[in-house]
Amino acid sequence: MRAEIDKIVSLSDGDSTAELQTYLSSLKNDQVITVNDQVYKSDLELKISTTEGSNRRLLVYQHCIPLCESGDLQTEVAADIIGLLMLETRTLSGPSLAQLASLFVDAIKVGKMGSGKSLELFPTVLTALAACEALSYGKGELSGEEYKKQLINSLCSSRWDPQCVIHLTTMFRDVPLSSEELQFLEIPPLVYQLLLLSAKGCKKQVLDGIIGYFKDQDVRQEEEQKHGDLDLEVQSIPQDQLRHVEGTAILHIVFAIRLDHELGREFLKTFKMSYSDLCPFSVALLLSVARIQRYEEQVFDLLKGAIIKSFKDEQLQQGSKFLQDLLPKHCSVAQMILDTVKNSVFGWDHVTQGLVQLGFFLMDTFGPKPGPFGKTTDGSATIARTPTQQSCKLGGQMLLQGFKIHEPIRGEILEQVLNRLVTKTASPVSHYLDLFSDIVISAPMILLESSSKVTETFDHLSYLPLATVQGLLKAVQPLLKVSMSLKDALILVLRKAMFSSQLDGRKSAVTGFLLLLKNFKVLGSLASSQCSQAVSSSQIQVDVHSRFNSAANEAFCLEILSSLRRCLGQQADVRLMLYEGFYDVLRRNSQLASSIMQTLLSQLRRYYEPEQDLLPPVKLEPCITAHGDQVYLQEPLAHLVSCTVHCLLWLQNMRRSANPNADDSDEDEEEEEEGYQSELQTILESMTRRMIKCELEDFELDKSAEFSLGSSVGVKNNIYAVLVMGVYEVLIEYNFIKANYSKSCFEELMQLFNCYHKLSEILKEKSGKGRVPSHKTPRSLLSMGFISTLLTVLFRDSTQSKEEALLVLRSSGEFVRYAVSVAVQKIQQLEETGHTDGPDGHNTDRTFRFLCDMTSVLMWRYTNIPSVVEEAGKKEKRSSLSLLCLEGLLRIFTTCQQRYPDKMAQLLSNMEDDPEPDDGSVTEMNFFYIRQFQRALFTQLSGGEEEFNSKEAQLLVSILSVLSRQLKPSSKQFVQMITWTVKICKETSFEDPAFSKGLLSLLFNLHILYKSPVGLLLELCQDIHSQLGDIDQVHTTAVWYQLFTLHSYTLNLLVLSQVDRVLDEVDWLIARKKSQTASDKSGSGEATQTAGQQDPIEKAVTLQLGTLLTALNELVQTAVLSGTCTITLLRELRRIYTILTTLVKYYIQVCATQHGMLPARFEKLVKLSGSHLTPQCYSFITYVQVQLSSDKEFMAKLLRETKAIPDLIFSIEQYEKYLITLSKKSKVNLMQYMKLSTSRDFRINAATLDAALQEQDDSLEVSEAEETQEPKQKKRKQ
Repeated sequence: MRAEIDKIVSLSDGDSTAELQTYLSSLKNDQVITVNDQVYKSDLELKISTTEGSNRRLLVYQHCIPLCESGDLQTEVAADIIGLLMLETRTLSGPSLAQLASLFVDAIKVGKMGSGKSLELFPTVLTALAACEALSYGKGELSGEEYKKQLINSLCSSRWDPQCVIHLTTMFRDVPLSSEELQFLEIPPLVYQLLLLSAKGCKKQVLDGIIGYFKDQDVRQEEEQKHGDLDLEVQSIPQDQLRHVEGTAILHIVFAIRLDHELGREFLKTFKMSYSDLCPFSVALLLSVARIQRYEEQVFDLLKGAIIKSFKDEQLQQGSKFLQDLLPKHCSVAQMILDTVKNSVFGWDHVTQGLVQLGFFLMDTFGPKPGPFGKTTDGSATIARTPTQQSCKLGGQMLLQGFKIHEPIRGEILEQVLNRLVTKTASPVSHYLDLFSDIVISAPMILLESSSKVTETFDHLSYLPLATVQGLLKAVQPLLKVSMSLKDALILVLRKAMFSSQLDGRKSAVTGFLLLLKNFKVLGSLASSQCSQAVSSSQIQVDVHSRFNSAANEAFCLEILSSLRRCLGQQADVRLMLYEGFYDVLRRNSQLASSIMQTLLSQLRRYYEPEQDLLPPVKLEPCITAHGDQVYLQEPLAHLVSCTVHCLLWLQNMRRSANPNADDSDEDEEEEEEGYQSELQTILESMTRRMIKCELEDFELDKSAEFSLGSSVGVKNNIYAVLVMGVYEVLIEYNFIKANYSKSCFEELMQLFNCYHKLSEILKEKSGKGRVPSHKTPRSLLSMGFISTLLTVLFRDSTQSKEEALLVLRSSGEFVRYAVSVAVQKIQQLEETGHTDGPDGHNTDRTFRFLCDMTSVLMWRYTNIPSVVEEAGKKEKRSSLSLLCLEGLLRIFTTCQQRYPDKMAQLLSNMEDDPEPDDGSVTEMNFFYIRQFQRALFTQLSGGEEEFNSKEAQLLVSILSVLSRQLKPSSKQFVQMITWTVKICKETSFEDPAFSKGLLSLLFNLHILYKSPVGLLLELCQDIHSQLGDIDQVHTTAVWYQLFTLHSYTLNLLVLSQVDRVLDEVDWLIARKKSQTASDKSGSGEATQTAGQQDPIEKAVTLQLGTLLTALNELVQTAVLSGTCTITLLRELRRIYTILTTLVKYYIQVCATQHGMLPARFEKLVKLSGSHLTPQCYSFITYVQVQLSSDKEFMAKLLRETKAIPDLIFSIEQYEKYLITLSKKSKVNLMQYMKLSTSRDFRINAATLDAALQEQDDSLEVSEAEETQEPKQKKRKQ
């Protein structure tokens, strides 16, 4: 036999293959097999050539496949054989391919594919087989494609040996399958078989393979939907079919986990490491597993952690340009969960219960929490910005989508939402109210099927907090218009609540009745385009009351009004709600005008003095009530007058615009209107005339009056003062509107203001004399619309005919300041609560329009009136007016960014009358205003210390900070903004810590969105060091940033906080790499291939830490005073050593899985820390202890700071401990860079010792007779 082998080898080395073919053909079959055995077992390579007989080639294949599986060959040789066989497969005939494929299937069935090496050949055989045109099968013929299907069907239907499961799973990835073959008449059984086999081992691989397969299918589906039909070699499964298959697979897996808890533990362990492995399929699987009681808590905690971590990571990545450039786009767990909800429509009933539980779990866990004294910290009007708010919003979105698409769970969702509204009275429920409102809007008719649950909730209205009642009734309004039974139930509850013993219950009744009056229109009312809160037609398509029940509506509304009149005898809070609601009711239901106006008129008469010669014209005594020594407000008179005035003005305006040429058809109605309108006008004119004549003594509110809140007389006088000031304000607004720019009327208006101002000044003066100036400026009763109009005419109206009259108002600096300060007050209220007092205060569109008008006026006033125009005596007033304008602008920009984030561009464009800007013009416009504020700040800074206004400069920096957030970091304007800010910081040195801090904060906030700030931090630390000097000697050198020449102590804290922020990013990156390394342990082969070049994340982390080490090295050499700066610096040093330790642990983990060299940059980092930072840290610790021991007044600080010192020392020692471990693992001596640490138990300071010994010698020479030198002994111990 040796002769035959030598002959074959010599012929294969020759040039002619014909002789080799001839010789091989002459061999018998048993000789070929023997030759093969001898050749491959002696590690020689045989070139398998085609011969004339296809059977001979098939024989080679049939022998080589079992040979490779036997394990007798070396791995490299077996791989070479399979590679050669793959190349020659295309030369085999159809019948040979069929026999070869059957050989594979039979071997798999009987478990002879243990090593799985030859299975790499199977996909190639199947691909070649599918290309055959016809093959004999039984008594007939099949195409190659059909034959392949039969083989796959036979293979999937058989029981697989556990040893070859993983190899088969890998093999199927390379087999091209059509959509028909993947109809999962095969795959669910395949999943089932895999799960059965996993009981004997390889649980993680089985689960990872199943989840990975479906994850790939989902990705392919998404790509096809995004880019259309792709030209793929393998057509993807139809979406609906894939979802049904996934649902079946989930059922199989959950069933297997119920039986095998080890499988369940392995499944959960997979996702505890990192949420990056999650996908919609695995989320659905987790929610299904949550139905198993023992896993429920673990699953929800795991998902909760993944969601909040995902949102936090996204926030971290969005806030740092360094992370954005380093990492790919963030994978959103929230989107995966919403995709799972969307996919669950395909019959995933086993998932829906988990979705509902998770939704409420998120809303309960991350919903707004009660603040101090039960106040809500998060309002529903604010946009979800923090990870906590986003998680709560995600829960609401899940439940809303689930309610829409799953009928069986609607009842449960509704019941749980309503239960929480009723039971969570101590916590804010704004998120549940938002969800309930969305449910009503999206499916009002569906909700009517569960109207009994809503009716049950109504029974608890009088016991619920007022905010909850308002939100609930507002949400349920669309249902009341289509359900008589719901409306009747609500009215019954409200009537009972009207007589509740609880004040909140009666206020709830007023709220409910006012909402009903707004939404049930009487025939003949004005169109809803005049309304402030119209119910959109998309919410509800049917209004059963609109056509044939108008008469019933009128009777219904009048009955409600009669109930509300009872409130006019109740507490001030109840009356106040009524007065604030009547205006909106009138706008929505103008046919009720007569009843409303008559009610207001009769109430006003109670407090109006009809005798024209008597002063004052209002009776204040009935407006208060007393219980013992306590005095309370009984009637909010100013709000009553305000409501009456606004209703009267609106009614007159609408009648005038609706009937410019009034006919005599409604004479009775006109007479009635003329009656109460003329009487009200007479009353208001008389009040105006007499209030001007009134002296403060007429109200008993002169300078001698007591305003102390500690006595009942003082409280009464305070209430009187607020009421009188409110009446003055209402009359100012009324007379301005009625004046029609008449000079004499404006002069009367100024007299009203002078009376108001005099009283206001007394109130400020008296309230400021106490120990605690607790008096707050009462909220102005001027409406937002009026203030907007007033500012416009004061500053921008140049109409010739109005000039003379407006001069009366403009000539009073106090009145102008008053108008601007009220505007700022209204904007502040809008910023804090989302609405303002007075008409249109809750109408977001009108409020935003007023904001736009005020922005334009305030901007013009601030930028166009230079100080040189003002007289020197008025310069202080002018400055304060400019500051008010600037404060107003800052509050407007902040409010718009928080409350109207999508309308910021519209706000800026309205300032220039450009209603529809595009993206480019918006950026240009934004930068135009930024440049204006930059010029204003530059003017401040170039004027010198004497003319520098700290408050104005701080406001300008704050405005620049807000506007710069609207710039895209990639735009050239953003780069210009950074350049300008850096220039200002480098050239500015004013003795104003607050301004310097604001400017540096602006620089940091801009810089981190542009690139990593470590380089900037290094420069700043060098400046601080050069200003404060070394810990052993003080010296000063030139600095880059003049900002640090005066406020190094103040700005040091800001720099350290930014260092902490960078360390957060580095820590996050290391944790991310550690989790990736842990999950990649199984694929370490791939990792070793790239061990030669450093990972980009590792490189970035090393560079960041290296620069931060250098920066902190500057600070630890700096003579920082003891206090907060020292504590913060010690903590940051401890933190950087902790992160260095984490990085060392990461490399220990890498060395355990991969045997590669440590990166050179990491060795340099270790060298830097050991040779530079650590010795300086010990010197700094000594410096701090000496400083503190000599400062007897700060012993408390000593105690605090000495806690930070041991923590730092421990961190350094832990770092060195793990460096020793890494040195052993990597065979690199990293400890050569570490110096011997200082002993802190026994430390001798040579200089102190010499001084003490010298002192002892001197004292012995002076007095040898003295035996004790106790004080000096103590000094020696220092």
